[in-house]
Amino acid sequence: MNDYKNKIISFYRSNKRMPSYTEIMNLVGFKSKNAVYKLINKLVDDGVVNKDSSGKLTPNRMFNEVPLLGLVEAGFPTMMDEQSTDTLCLEDYLIKNKDATYMLEVKGDSMIDEGIKEGDLVIVERRGDPKDGDIVIAEVDGGWTMKYYKKKGDMVYLQPANKNYLPIYPEYELKIAAIVKGVVRKY
Repeated sequence: MNDYKNKIISFYRSNKRMPSYTEIMNLVGFKSKNAVYKLINKLVDDGVVNKDSSGKLTPNRMFNEVPLLGLVEAGFPTMMDEQSTDTLCLEDYLIKNKDATYMLEVKGDSMIDEGIKEGDLVIVERRGDPKDGDIVIAEVDGGWTMKYYKKKGDMVYLQPANKNYLPIYPEYELKIAAIVKGVVRKY
């Protein structure tokens, strides 16, 4: 059952829509739509998917989606409509290349002015081709750090986001392991 569920979830994430009964039949290797109908009913009973009155499938919260209600002002208060306008899968929003993505816990305060605090989690993508201004995870002269990648002419250095720290100019070696793609903070 889990294999069937995972195939349907994978289809949904790839195509941004639920599969049709025929597509499910092909996905899971069933020979009849009756078998798909029974599978769908079992998935509905288990709370994996929902089915509307016309039989159309809709994803359940197990698909890691959260309602996206709209915008909120960080300035002057405005009226907000509470009707759900869309849904958002946090994994899809934060992670573009799942195979190359991992998370690290932040220690220290050298990126505090960028809003990255100690204890935050950074979502990073394994890549070695940063652009000037990217926040990177780098090995510099044998030690690891997270800083802005800066390039001025032929000179490359790492810039902290805290005035209490100096830029790091590599003496021997600088290797970029990953580029920061997001920050997660739990309150």
